[in-house]
Amino acid sequence: MSIAHAEIPTPSLTGFTLPIMAAAGAFTGYIVGTAHGTQVTGVIGGVVIAVALGYVLAQFIPDRRIGRLGAAILAGIAGMAFAGFSGLIAGVLIGLILSWFAYWLSSGDYRASVPTYATAGDVLWHNSFKFICGLIFFFLIAPIVVVLPLSFNAQDFFTFTPEMLALDPEGYSLKHYRDFFTNSDWQGALLNSVRIAPVATLLSVSFGTLAAIGLSQSHVPFRRAIMAILISPMIVPLIISAAGMYFFYSRIGLQGTYWGVVLAHAALGIPFVIITVTATLVGFDRSLTRAAANMGAGPIRTFFKVQMPLILPGVISGALFAFITSFDEVVVVLFVGSAGQKTLPWQMFIGLREQISPTILAVAAILVAFSIGLLTAVELLRRRSERLRGMSPS
Repeated sequence: MSIAHAEIPTPSLTGFTLPIMAAAGAFTGYIVGTAHGTQVTGVIGGVVIAVALGYVLAQFIPDRRIGRLGAAILAGIAGMAFAGFSGLIAGVLIGLILSWFAYWLSSGDYRASVPTYATAGDVLWHNSFKFICGLIFFFLIAPIVVVLPLSFNAQDFFTFTPEMLALDPEGYSLKHYRDFFTNSDWQGALLNSVRIAPVATLLSVSFGTLAAIGLSQSHVPFRRAIMAILISPMIVPLIISAAGMYFFYSRIGLQGTYWGVVLAHAALGIPFVIITVTATLVGFDRSLTRAAANMGAGPIRTFFKVQMPLILPGVISGALFAFITSFDEVVVVLFVGSAGQKTLPWQMFIGLREQISPTILAVAAILVAFSIGLLTAVELLRRRSERLRGMSPS
């Protein structure tokens, strides 16, 4: 029998599966118990339920679909008995997770993605690494998960109300979204952001693309030093850059003006364009430009007809990053802007510092959705760029 198709050994039920299920049940019970102020009872109950669930599923219900469905139904009924509709939702999720975990342990699936000759330590490290990556992902995504439902809070609070936790429709409302779309302060800030970000992005793309193409030429002297200087706004702390821009712009009369903010945001966006375009130029075939020159095309025509179509995904990716940087930036605009250039992040900062406006939650949810759309576009462009350069199948 080959190593690739060797049979995965079935782990011990009492010596492996049930102890780990007990630990998972204790962790789950601790979380549920903490939410209701009964940690000890939650831990004990979680251990008992998890061990019983793991034993029943492993011994008597080999069909995973039926087992997981039954566990979800029973856990949902128990959750509804204790905490109503919200308990039903939580119970179904806990039942699905614990039943999947029980099958994953009892069937030996935890070894499916490692070689059969791997030691117990290798298997432990492999799965621990995936678990750590999952925790990091949860840590990064948790703020977004919290903000989105809070934006529908019917009360003027920044916390979950009892009605929201009980999934009572009375606890949810669109009033914060209505306030954002009808309040003149928020709409004025949004208009300023829309006026500033596209122009700053256009300047960033123009200068950044030209800089990346120039620095990609091997004959340019001191190109590494020039590259380091151009991407320094990404490295230098933003507060230092903002203070420097304030003193510089105040000397030349741009402080507190529209173009002062635009140029400041363009300076912050140029490094993103340089990096993405330079990465695209790594796989660019220089013989194409030489062939165009041999055919009589000038530098400008060669750029727009030959180079630009191939590096366009990198240019657009850099433009999206530059736009997000300008649209979400608040520190620099506080230094170099005035009340007439109050952007959306500036208005959100004021809402947190001065008037504690819950409308910030609705604005944050809208910006999250907007950013997800832009990042999705960046990923699609990255894949298209790889296909054009022959790095991935079409």
